[in-house]
Amino acid sequence: MKIALVQDWLTELGGAEKVFRSIYDLYPDADIYTLVYNPEVLKKMNISESKVTASFIQRLPFGKTKYRNYLPLFTKAIESFDFSQYDLVISSSYSVAKGVLTNSSQVHICYCHSPVRYAWDLYHQYLNEAGLKKGLKSIIVKHYLHKLRIWDIISTNRVDYFICNSNYIKNRIAKLYRRDAEVIYPPISIEEFPFLDQKEDYFITCSRLVPYKRIDLIVQAFSLLPNLKLKVIGDGPEMSKIKSLAKSNVEILGYQEDNVLKKELSNARAFVFAAEEDFGIIPIEAQACGTPIIAFGKGGALETVIENETGVFFEEQTVESLIDAINRFLIVENNFLSDKIRDNASRFVDTKFKNAIIQFVNVHTIGKNNKKNKDLLSD
Repeated sequence: MKIALVQDWLTELGGAEKVFRSIYDLYPDADIYTLVYNPEVLKKMNISESKVTASFIQRLPFGKTKYRNYLPLFTKAIESFDFSQYDLVISSSYSVAKGVLTNSSQVHICYCHSPVRYAWDLYHQYLNEAGLKKGLKSIIVKHYLHKLRIWDIISTNRVDYFICNSNYIKNRIAKLYRRDAEVIYPPISIEEFPFLDQKEDYFITCSRLVPYKRIDLIVQAFSLLPNLKLKVIGDGPEMSKIKSLAKSNVEILGYQEDNVLKKELSNARAFVFAAEEDFGIIPIEAQACGTPIIAFGKGGALETVIENETGVFFEEQTVESLIDAINRFLIVENNFLSDKIRDNASRFVDTKFKNAIIQFVNVHTIGKNNKKNKDLLSD
């Protein structure tokens, strides 16, 4: 089969990009399509730039860095790609990648990380945080997000089969798209994470510094716990806000390379996770290091963290609720066994993911073609 892989954008190395890279490992001869890409990110992913076709947004002013400003053009850009030469299209989508145009003789499988967050679940939060509740700019943005929601529903009909990253997202796909999806958990390479059962005296969180990740909540909580040390790894638009909230016991490390992140994760007393995340790969990476988790008890964390065995949950995204969970963790901290925590992470090893993807693709392409051939013979 001639295969095309589609990713919304390849401008940073996050969880979705790691999933995409694992899929590309399975189909290294596939061509890659994306709205925009960063050559440095491709190097980190070990993907040749010659394999990648970007949309016209890549060539627009500041398209490589300020591409989100071209939101009204996303749907046109993803529909501009010609996939007529391919037998199979696999999209990795949390924005518009699933909306590519294919014909009736092709199979389109979408690995859906989430329905478009800022158009659906995070719509009002996005408007509030961007200061877009009122005014002319607000009217324009609301208009385009309304159009995006309509397009998003229409484009679900272009997908033959959905895969998703958690039961949490499976339920959202059923709610918004009225489609079924098979859960295949994202992968981690557990052997790449150093396992330590002796921890140092600090807690850690790591994330892109964007509002819905709620790093501000974590920093505020630890700023009220001066006897506990917190390290924050990551960069993003909320950096100045996070720095302004941090007290002397909170160390802001900014962006760090993988080797530094892995070392810090393995040495930490616990990893703190406050987002209502679709899945959340980094809490599993922390568990691979034998590090327990303090997590908000909603979203994908409920599927990756075992309460009182690999971590503890807090019920509300408030400073008070998080502080309560930290205090509960301190009481039972010695009960957590690092080897059991790492064993839990092994449920998400890369080989399981790849085997599941191969099986799914084969059933819905090779198996489908074999059935057609059998039907023709019986006729």
